[in-house]
Amino acid sequence: MCLRKFLAGLAVAAAGLGAGGLAFAWPDRPIELVVGFAPGGGTDLTARALAVFLEKELGGSVVVVNKPGASSAIALSYVARAKPDGYTLAMTNMPGLVSLPIERDPGFAVDDFTYLANLVRDPSAFSVATDSPYKSLADLISAARANPGQISYGSTGVGTDDHLAMVLFQDLTGTKLNHVPYNGAGPLRTAVLGGHTVIGGINLGEAMPYHGKSMRILAQASANRSPLAPDVPTFKEQGVDLVFASERGIVAPKGLPPEIERKLADALERVAADPAFREKMAQQFTEMDYLAGPQWRERLKRDDQVLRAIWAKTPWVE
Repeated sequence: MCLRKFLAGLAVAAAGLGAGGLAFAWPDRPIELVVGFAPGGGTDLTARALAVFLEKELGGSVVVVNKPGASSAIALSYVARAKPDGYTLAMTNMPGLVSLPIERDPGFAVDDFTYLANLVRDPSAFSVATDSPYKSLADLISAARANPGQISYGSTGVGTDDHLAMVLFQDLTGTKLNHVPYNGAGPLRTAVLGGHTVIGGINLGEAMPYHGKSMRILAQASANRSPLAPDVPTFKEQGVDLVFASERGIVAPKGLPPEIERKLADALERVAADPAFREKMAQQFTEMDYLAGPQWRERLKRDDQVLRAIWAKTPWVE
């Protein structure tokens, strides 16, 4: 009788596995949340805040792992090649997620991932040190037209939103800046404050803690002023029709088991709705922009068309 019960139990477990069911507790070891930039930037801070809330929802530990370099291509290619078991995730940035495969072979393709959810957006912005001679966007435009290619502009990498904001700005204003890429907003901010680069293409949320202290934000690229930074003017209100942002979401390798995909997606939806998480994002001057995986993937397809049109007109590799 005991043997028959044992064999029956094995049959039930096997049936569960055959139907794609989880026959084990997941997660039973730490989940890696990979960030493609150096510590201290907006993506890193968002990921570290998310990890705390995701641990509570999943009942397991989430560890942020920084793999900076190549405008986040190193991190994204690492995740694309990882085993699709839910233990390796990436916090992505749009446009880099879409723009990198347009400009070169970055070691991954947009179809290499399972799209779980977009969470937030952080408008692009131009910032200078408080002792900069450029007190306004008009000052910068005037100087850049008079000195083409002479004013340095730092970004967090080729093909990032910071870089593409500069490309669009140049096209809209008839200017030419000297692009200098860095491995993240932290090193870029240090470069601006140290006088190594004149303008920092630093997202609004990354720049706001320093605005009015050691840095001055000349403009941010939302369609309207952000309620999180009401004193920071937009590009549009200063005569430059530039609207652009970093959108941060979570992906896993392609082929994720449906049960794990559903568990992760549901957990992210709950985190995005959690008032405590939303307050944490507001403290980081980062706007909520939750979009479930399938809807997010469709938006990225539209973004791909827009970026390919920009690439055809103004290739951004320098």
